[in-house]
Amino acid sequence: MGRFHRGLDVGNIDRKDINFSHLPKLKRFVTPFKWYLLLALALAVAISLLSTVGPLLVRRAIDVDIPSGDFNGLSKTALTYLGIMLFIEVLHVSQRYVMSWTGQHMLYSMRRALFSHLQDLGLDFYDKLQVGRIMSRVTGDVESLNQLISSGVLGLLTDLVTLFAIVTVMVRMNLRLALATLTVVPLLFLVVWTLRTRMTRAYRRVRRRIADIAANLQESISGMRIVQAFSREEVNAEKFSDTNYESFQAQLEAARLHALFHPMVDIISALGSALIVYYGGLRMSWHDPTVTVGTIVAFLNYMTRFFWPIRNLTEVYNLILQAGVSSERVFEILETKPNVQDKEDALELGEIEGHVEFNNVVFGYEPGLPVLHGVNIEAKPNETIALVGPTGAGKSSIINLLCRFYDVDQGEILVDGMDIRDVTLESLRRNLGIVLQDTFIFSGTVRDNIRYGRLDATDEEIEEAARIVGAHDFISRLPDGYDTEVRERGSRLSVGQRQLLSFARALLADPRILILDEATSSVDAYTEYLIQKALEKLFQGRTSIVIAHRLSTIRNADRIYVIEDGQVAEVGNHEELIAKGGLYKTLYEKQFAGAPLVEEREHEADTLDREVAGGTKPTLRPRPEHAG
Repeated sequence: MGRFHRGLDVGNIDRKDINFSHLPKLKRFVTPFKWYLLLALALAVAISLLSTVGPLLVRRAIDVDIPSGDFNGLSKTALTYLGIMLFIEVLHVSQRYVMSWTGQHMLYSMRRALFSHLQDLGLDFYDKLQVGRIMSRVTGDVESLNQLISSGVLGLLTDLVTLFAIVTVMVRMNLRLALATLTVVPLLFLVVWTLRTRMTRAYRRVRRRIADIAANLQESISGMRIVQAFSREEVNAEKFSDTNYESFQAQLEAARLHALFHPMVDIISALGSALIVYYGGLRMSWHDPTVTVGTIVAFLNYMTRFFWPIRNLTEVYNLILQAGVSSERVFEILETKPNVQDKEDALELGEIEGHVEFNNVVFGYEPGLPVLHGVNIEAKPNETIALVGPTGAGKSSIINLLCRFYDVDQGEILVDGMDIRDVTLESLRRNLGIVLQDTFIFSGTVRDNIRYGRLDATDEEIEEAARIVGAHDFISRLPDGYDTEVRERGSRLSVGQRQLLSFARALLADPRILILDEATSSVDAYTEYLIQKALEKLFQGRTSIVIAHRLSTIRNADRIYVIEDGQVAEVGNHEELIAKGGLYKTLYEKQFAGAPLVEEREHEADTLDREVAGGTKPTLRPRPEHAG
């Protein structure tokens, strides 16, 4: 597996922690747009070179056209100056459009590559990195890289060309005055060098605090129901306030240094201009014919233009620092290998009978800390098996391994005699249907959420699946029926309604192996009754593996596996395990004490069927609470 988030989100980070070796890897995103970048560079160079002509025209007007009274010459000089400035602006517009187009396409390709790779990464990656921090990398860090590619590198080359052109013109115009003017350059670089380290550290703190805010926001908003249920609003607000204040301080420090830098550059620029006026004036008083009023004015213009690239170079340097950090954070994700991936010679699973076997399976989420110890489980085609046991016994881990969200450390899992590590993930999961206790409903319509099980399903097939699981009635009562927007995470639906939709989704997918992970634990008795009737049809003709605490869900299973401390403690059907008097009976007596006997429940089910057939909503007896 690849490495995970080496530490760029936490701790104190100095410049030595920034890994610039990732920057060349951006080539994969730049190469498709190289001709556009070269066009933008050519436009930028043309702008830089043409910008040096303006001061020369001003010098001509002052030294030649005005003293000689040549009105026609002055008009030509002025019109030439105006024409060049207009042409420069046209080039500016063209360059900005090309760079915006190129930058947005690179931004799109980078984010698409990141998102696609995130889809392939295993659950262990998401177990260890907060969602908010992942979002920060996909948004903020990608934007930093885009700025470097589309603005930073191009700006750097443009500024270097501008500086070279200005110095060349100044030296050719008057060598002595140019040398006197450039004496301020060492002072300028001293200031830049002094502030550079502090600005780098300030920027790192800003980026880190932004990631902290994103992580805090995501966690707080996702858990808002729990926050309000436990009246934790003030505590959460205080925690966010602390995080926000740290970001505020980091931003303020960066702004202070940034604000300090520009005035210092302006002071040095003013010093250079003062040297031009003073030394140029002295040369004129000494009757130096190479120094004229036009020359001094031209030098003042060049001095102003000389410091623009200097300011920009500092910004580009900061972009490079930002991109150095961002590239490591982005490529850290892109280079993380999925913990589960297809072998090069992986086979297509194809149509299966649904024979599932766990043979001496050992597994742990952390190396050296196994949670499953030599598990042996078998589900024959068309059988229904149940997994029961205390919380934390390892039941969900068994399901995670069968879905191949993780790979076993030892042993093997077979489907129709084939090791699931030897088949493609897509073909394996195409044969699996899973319904979880914490059902995830996507934003969109009810119809879209059911169709998620099979994207090519027709509207009629969607409605038929909803009818079978008992969801059609409540869907029909929604404002827009199947086209009702359920909002984020299905906030408009109750827990039971969301679970009914998940059953319809699984039924529509028509999997050969059905997995229910405590899928009926959060529904009321009437909804459970509807689901039980649906399960009878769902279980027909497919292998079913059920994790459940409610007796009604597991009592008719062909076999019940009792899981304790990551091992299979008991195996048998309900009656056999009750008669054995072991852990299952203990769990049964604790969790189902007072529940009706099987015969009573069967009689009650017949009564409910008659009531439903008669068009009335059945009245169910209270049911004991299930275990958490």
